[in-house]
Amino acid sequence: MRAFVAIEVSQEIKDILGRVESHLKYSGADVKWVKPDNIHLTLKFLGEISTEKAEEIKFRIDSVAASFKAFDLGIKDIGAFPKIDSPRVIWAGLDKGAADTAALAGQIDESLSRIGFAKDQRPFSPHLTIGRVRSPLNKAKLSEKISSTAVNFQLSSVIPHRVSSVILFRSTLTPQGSVYTRLHESPLA
Repeated sequence: MRAFVAIEVSQEIKDILGRVESHLKYSGADVKWVKPDNIHLTLKFLGEISTEKAEEIKFRIDSVAASFKAFDLGIKDIGAFPKIDSPRVIWAGLDKGAADTAALAGQIDESLSRIGFAKDQRPFSPHLTIGRVRSPLNKAKLSEKISSTAVNFQLSSVIPHRVSSVILFRSTLTPQGSVYTRLHESPLA
């Protein structure tokens, strides 16, 4: 099964990011948008795992989660990787909780490396992916809309989400998009 470790975000954050996606769609850009209900903060993508490996992963993330206190997570802006002028991935950035999220992801990465998962080569950048650009169609218009979005939607005024657990998800790819199923929830201390 295909799996990843993530933080689920509040319905309020999903709703506001759904409105952001609707706004950005007016650019006419060729973007594969993440369904608002599927928006989450990935801590570690695992790829294909066996049922036996899933049991080891659950034990590892339970242990890491128990060493972290619950924290608040808030969104502040909309941006793009590698940069706004040349977007490939469109994301919502964090203000509150960015350091806690990075520390949690680092500990999970370290712990899972001990059972055979490769450590991430790039530094962890806490964000919520909301879309992936598929072609250069209307990219300039999309860049303009991204630049104005944080101000238009007052993202910093969204109530922060209290992060109290880490979740192991299964990801099933379908023609209609990915379907995420909770396999295990690890509470924070």
